[in-house]
Amino acid sequence: MTAALLAALAGCSATTAPQDTPTALVRVDQNGYVLGAENVAFAMGDAGSLGDAGFRVVDQDGATVAEGDLGDDRGAWNDRFDGVRPIDLGEIDEPGTYRIELTGGVRGESPEFAVDAVENVLGPPASMILEFFRAQRDGADVDPAVMDRKPSHLLDAEASVYETPTFEDGGALLVGDLVPSGDPPRDVSGGWFDAGDFLKFTGTTAYAAITMMVADREGAVSSKDLSAEIGFGLDWLDRMWDPATETLALQVGIGSGNESVRSDHDVWRLPEEDDVSASESSDDPDWFISHRPVFLAGGPGEPIAPSVAGRVSAAFALAAQRAAVDGDAETARAWLTKAARVYDLADRDPAQNATALPAEFYPEDSWKDDLELAAVELALAGRALGDDRADAWATDAGDWAAAYIASDVKGTLGVGDVSAVAHSDLLAAGAPDPDSLIADLRRPLDDAAALAVDDPFGAGVSQTEFDAVPFAFGLVATAAYYERATGDDDYRAFAARQRAWLFGANPWGTSFMIGVGSTYPQCPEHQVANLADAGALRGAVVNGPNAAEQLEELNGFDDMVPCAAAPPGGAEWTDFDGQGSRYLDEVGAWQTVEPAIDFTASALLAFSATLSLAN
Repeated sequence: MTAALLAALAGCSATTAPQDTPTALVRVDQNGYVLGAENVAFAMGDAGSLGDAGFRVVDQDGATVAEGDLGDDRGAWNDRFDGVRPIDLGEIDEPGTYRIELTGGVRGESPEFAVDAVENVLGPPASMILEFFRAQRDGADVDPAVMDRKPSHLLDAEASVYETPTFEDGGALLVGDLVPSGDPPRDVSGGWFDAGDFLKFTGTTAYAAITMMVADREGAVSSKDLSAEIGFGLDWLDRMWDPATETLALQVGIGSGNESVRSDHDVWRLPEEDDVSASESSDDPDWFISHRPVFLAGGPGEPIAPSVAGRVSAAFALAAQRAAVDGDAETARAWLTKAARVYDLADRDPAQNATALPAEFYPEDSWKDDLELAAVELALAGRALGDDRADAWATDAGDWAAAYIASDVKGTLGVGDVSAVAHSDLLAAGAPDPDSLIADLRRPLDDAAALAVDDPFGAGVSQTEFDAVPFAFGLVATAAYYERATGDDDYRAFAARQRAWLFGANPWGTSFMIGVGSTYPQCPEHQVANLADAGALRGAVVNGPNAAEQLEELNGFDDMVPCAAAPPGGAEWTDFDGQGSRYLDEVGAWQTVEPAIDFTASALLAFSATLSLAN
């Protein structure tokens, strides 16, 4: 990297800084730091130039409020930035807006950042998440004030059911034609789009609804807007379950097709166009774009894949708890009846655990955690309603927890592993073996903390695998659950570092939540955001960095509006790629900047759990 470019990136130009003055970059949490926390920023540059460097923190009046030496070198990120030094912000003891300036013969300054009380730092992005979910709404009940949304997929109100299709290895292509099941049409209208496409999955929607109801129960996020989205999500999940036939719809639409079945992922358009351009013949490959197929999780009364059954049951049980708190016992019992039956139908010995078609869209080996969550939420709902089954469900929850802990498919909190939420609720409900649950809450935190030791920016997640950002949010939530259960705040500083990484204290200097910070994704792989020209998709969380080889081929569609955003200062994202990871803010880069409801739901858990802990 040239000295002129690095100078520009560091907040000064080659014309204003002497040519022989070393420059460096400063990465901060652009969302803001919580007052009194162990807050850290980073300087990145040439290791030799940073050797004797220091820093000062200035307020908006230019007054110095803190200063000191840079921390010990944490190692090289890439060849351009072979020195990364932490900046301790612990001396800032007043709320305000600040900026870091490097000293000691090195030029560089940070973007402005806030330091404030936890509710003022985490409350706004938590509420912003609900704006994203409104943008994801499908059906007649959309919010035109968000992304200029218009009613869409109205034909979903009478959608045809099809047999489960066959996919080639890897889920790449549908084999053969879609075959009608003979079931009557179903009303699957409404719901949230899963991601940047227009598919609707029961499993991810149930996860999102669960996170919202958990957040609502914790009482730390705007209740009015949150309640509206909870109701919207539950209405759709309720339509997915047919108690008369005891069948659960698994998804609406198909994302992998062939010459005779054009899929959702073959077209780039606004969702309302699917109704306007509806094909008139089922022999037309475009038929399934507008006449979207519905696929079931099983036949009448047949076992349901345990992950999706567990999450739907948990969502219904949480709905029962909410209704019970509101004093509506009749509605609460109706939800509990549905939750109990879906739980009973969960396959306890699954040959496969498909939560989507093809299964590769959302692969999931873990399922005992989903049944633990369902059982504990059933127990809590049963206790609230005086149901005689409550103790049996509580015993089930403990058994599923033990089975999960003994398994070899344990993970980090996210759509594919809800054990942290389940453990937390089971501990609150009175677990028979609390020590094992507490140890398992600590497990992913210890694993992540060990990973963070070797990462120059302290990231506790792999940046060469999918879901780096949602996993980081999952760790933040888990740290709060652990502290709430034990009173041990040993992971509080680790959680603060993960939040900082998520919002800009990372090699790329970007926030991974749209609308938060001074630099955030401008070109998400999202059809409405790309085509509607209606501003930023605020509140959406993207995947973040991924393995470099994953970005060798980007998506491209004839109707896609070209969009590629560079980082500030005239750099390229590749300047900051390192250690096998890449990040790219370009509309075709689904691998790094496609938002999803499960990613964003995990962020809501992180915010609400941290805010609740502080209260």
